[in-house]
Amino acid sequence: MPQKDLGFEHPTPVQELTIPWVMDHEEDLIALAQTGTGKTAAFGFPILAQTDIEVNSVQTIILCPTRELCLQITKDLIAYAKYMPRVKIVAVYGGAPIYKQKDALNAGAHIVVGTPGRVNDMIRQKVLHLERVTQLVLDEADEMLNMGFKDELFEIMSHTPASKQTMLFSATMPKEVEHLANSFMKDATRMSAGGEDKGAENIEHFFYKVQAKDKYLALKRIADMSPKIYGIIFCRTRNETQDIANKLQQDGYNADALHGDLSQPQRELVMQRFRSKYVQLLVATDVAARGLDVDDLTHIINYHIPTDPDIYIHRSGRTGRAGKSGISISIMNHKEAGALKAVEKRLGREISWQKVPGGREICEKQLFHFIDNVERVEINEEQIGSFLNSVYKKLSWMTREELIQRFVSVEFNRFLDYYKNMPDLDNSAPQKKAPREDKANFTFTTFRLNLGHSMGLTKRELMRYINQLKVGRGIEIGQINIFGDYCLVDLDARYQK
Repeated sequence: MPQKDLGFEHPTPVQELTIPWVMDHEEDLIALAQTGTGKTAAFGFPILAQTDIEVNSVQTIILCPTRELCLQITKDLIAYAKYMPRVKIVAVYGGAPIYKQKDALNAGAHIVVGTPGRVNDMIRQKVLHLERVTQLVLDEADEMLNMGFKDELFEIMSHTPASKQTMLFSATMPKEVEHLANSFMKDATRMSAGGEDKGAENIEHFFYKVQAKDKYLALKRIADMSPKIYGIIFCRTRNETQDIANKLQQDGYNADALHGDLSQPQRELVMQRFRSKYVQLLVATDVAARGLDVDDLTHIINYHIPTDPDIYIHRSGRTGRAGKSGISISIMNHKEAGALKAVEKRLGREISWQKVPGGREICEKQLFHFIDNVERVEINEEQIGSFLNSVYKKLSWMTREELIQRFVSVEFNRFLDYYKNMPDLDNSAPQKKAPREDKANFTFTTFRLNLGHSMGLTKRELMRYINQLKVGRGIEIGQINIFGDYCLVDLDARYQK
């Protein structure tokens, strides 16, 4: 195996857990690990080792949520199989000509990597045959269910032998994934690398609190405060994504948008520019960014705090990979306090409040970043030598101090002018997370109920229900936040039991 050729010297936790186990066992496996922890190698190396190249049929089917992840897994497997030239690996995905993929399958494949929709098409057209599959891998199972592939997954699995080994890899284990696993896996061994419901320890989480109308201004300050920023800004809708990307471009930032309205060639161009770091800030929706595998991200920025904590964990898991540090920032207003609480509960830690950077802080940061670049710049005397005498003569009338002042001002005046007399954007500092008391000396405790919008719950109905409980006359009700399948409500702590 070409582990050292590819830079594999020490296994990641998920690789250390799963590779030896898969090599020695034929039972089903559930492996829980964050995005970017080396899951492809965790199942890829043992699958390749167990592939019989003398058998000309599909032995392994790997399903994943997006075209981008499909291509990435295929690329990685081909690299892992560097010393196995006869092994045939085929990628099957939507958004590309189907006839080329049909030709590749007809030519023979040992391992097929595919998205559920296109794999189903190939099965229906009797081009892809799974009767001899010995291993089935579901990579990012939670994402596939979030994208609505449940029916396709069950249809695909109905064409595979019952005796196969199934391996499910997921960052989180919500009820939908648990139900899926229970439906088609038998006595599966469960492994967890680093806690599936928590964020990586090397990611710093904090939030800014501003008025809704000031979110874009706060976003620009975040970017200006981090001159080397390389990150993804997550938005709710396609229109908002494109609007923010347009504004950032107009304001001089290297930014671009990624959303569902883009054609496939446009999407590929945006991702190519982002991977090459020509684009520093990618503004994206969650759906468009799924399967986007990019290393070295410094920041994940939530333009709104997601109401589903799992979405937050997926987003933040895109930074802080391979032991590197990362930053996950949320720009919130006072209406998003409930969503923040829910994320903190799932994350297992408090998200710190930070004051929005002021103009002076940003100018100082940018200035010293510029000076650092000047100190580190390489001087090519061969290229500039013939011009220097004329330059020295031209600038000889200035003192050293005047020359430095002008030199700095050329680069720096834009920031000084923009942030001159700019207001403080902070809405307010956060309140303590401890139980609070209102003017009537009521202490509140937060309760979670397994009822939410999906059941048609409204605040009015919830208040009516609480008041009907025979626990106290006129029970005091505080803040109520209703989400998809649950809600958080603050009630008088005296009635907690």
